Amino acid sequence: MLTCIISSAIAQDFRWQQRAEYSMDVQLDVRTHKVNGNQKLVYYNNSKDTLHKVYYHLFFNAFQPGSMMDVRSRNIQDPDPRVGDRIAKLKDNEIGYQHILSLKQDGKDTKYVVNGTILEVTLPKSILPNTKTVFDMTFDAQVPIQIRRSGRDSKEGIAYSMTQWYPKMAEYDFRGWHAYQYVAREFHGVWGDFDVKITLDPTYVIGGTGVLMNADKVGYGYEKQGTTVKKPTGNLTWHFIAKNVIDFAFAADPDYTHETAQVPNGSLLHFFYQKNEKTAENWKELKSYAVKHFEFMNKTFGKYPYETYSIIQGGDGGMEYPMCTLITGERNLGSLVGVMAHEVAHSWYQGVLASNEALYPWIDEGFTDFASQESEANMAGRDVARSHDGSYQAYFSLVKSGLQEPISQHSDHYNTNRAYSIAAYSMGTVFLNQLKYVVGEENFYIGMRRFYNTWKFKHPEPVDFIRIMEKQSGLQLSWYLNYWVNTTKKIDYGIKQITGNENGTQITFERVGDFPMPLDVVITLKDGSKEMLYIPLNETLGNKPTETTNMKRTNAEAWPWVYPTYTTTLSYKLSDIVSIEIDPSFRMADAERKNNKVEITLIKDFDYKAR
Repeated sequence: MLTCIISSAIAQDFRWQQRAEYSMDVQLDVRTHKVNGNQKLVYYNNSKDTLHKVYYHLFFNAFQPGSMMDVRSRNIQDPDPRVGDRIAKLKDNEIGYQHILSLKQDGKDTKYVVNGTILEVTLPKSILPNTKTVFDMTFDAQVPIQIRRSGRDSKEGIAYSMTQWYPKMAEYDFRGWHAYQYVAREFHGVWGDFDVKITLDPTYVIGGTGVLMNADKVGYGYEKQGTTVKKPTGNLTWHFIAKNVIDFAFAADPDYTHETAQVPNGSLLHFFYQKNEKTAENWKELKSYAVKHFEFMNKTFGKYPYETYSIIQGGDGGMEYPMCTLITGERNLGSLVGVMAHEVAHSWYQGVLASNEALYPWIDEGFTDFASQESEANMAGRDVARSHDGSYQAYFSLVKSGLQEPISQHSDHYNTNRAYSIAAYSMGTVFLNQLKYVVGEENFYIGMRRFYNTWKFKHPEPVDFIRIMEKQSGLQLSWYLNYWVNTTKKIDYGIKQITGNENGTQITFERVGDFPMPLDVVITLKDGSKEMLYIPLNETLGNKPTETTNMKRTNAEAWPWVYPTYTTTLSYKLSDIVSIEIDPSFRMADAERKNNKVEITLIKDFDYKAR
């Protein structure tokens, strides 16, 4: 007889989270554009593994001729115009770098090697499971000229966009180390706290991640109280604290205007921008839109958990960071609201859920696009149901181009920037809106909030999302995730044949594409009434609930996905039917809709072949 004993260790939850507590004291020299810093990092190994090495990101090293970012940009067929071949032409005083001057672990010297944008550190003392260690580092850096997200002297005249600016510990999880080179896009980070002191010229104003702890000393925010604060003649130190975030970013400029707006029962919003004829009116109006956007996001997708958020003019487009975003500010109002809405929505998906956006950019960018599109439609009084039409059209254009790739790959490894962008943004959005079609609207929105509240601060994986939706809907959905993420199969359903007589109408549907889906079929009758014929997919092992009360719904037998055709009989005579249409809601990403609808014009001939 064999006795099986299961160790309690094996049964433990494998979804542990590492933790990093940063204390940084840095000086930014605005004359030389150099940073000198001391960093203390208390690192908690909450894994079951013993760590013999650790890895840091040195993002600024990407902005040097011959870097992987430079070479990739000069060889990909559709380079980002913000980069192009600019890195290859940088002079020594224009490049970016991060130099490690010393690094100790618990007071002992470490051995380290710089490999591009990665610092590989061999530890003098291994970090045992469920223990912590302390790293003390001194470093210096040079801020590159504005090229991509980070940098100095943007085209709009913002002095410093300080993102990816400090040596940052790479994430370690159940998949191992995520020590990716900085080639183009997307990030991942360890949850932790930041205590950051930034010293620079006293004429500069700073906005960024965290809560400012010494506003009384730097004059930050006192304009609204009518108090004049005299700036010191020497350098000024700004002290920020941010709790339970994955990164720290800031921007600095001597010409920033600082304004605020309060979200009812929510966060205090800060706005930093250069007030001039290109910005003044639009940024004034932006404040009310930002408040409405936060209210919509809080109600629809879950409550934003931090007390502040900053919207800052800077960067080279729009980029999200914890508790703040950097956006270019000299835009028309519609564009300014749009980029604000997108970047703010990132705070829910990249900022709070923080799934690995390097591996799953479609969760971050796609979910963000989905939410911001619906919020913008709501603010503008447009039909929210059609707010994602642009994402569908982008997806269809990619399919027709022949450039589509599976979205299950790392974000840097797409063959074209076009394929990446549409996969991450548009296909992620379509994934959600189409899932709404599969599980029903009520289940969908409850599921979105349930996912957010269950997985915030835990780096969820795609399967975690789909399991939440399965629990909420009672349907099996792994087939949907697998088809959409791991393949490039297309959805294409059509009406193949209609045969009628005095006893009823027989309809044969066909699955032309390789991607199976349940079908909503709407029959419109001559008396003006409509009926929904719901044909579930056998893979779901259930039916979605009725979404609308303005039409009768009939649940048909499930369609096994291996069957290329499906035939059903309606009780109506063909002469009573005006039209038959598959998915009139346009939520299913059917690549060829010409075969989705038949207008019944034949009355005497009861044998209609749709194809």
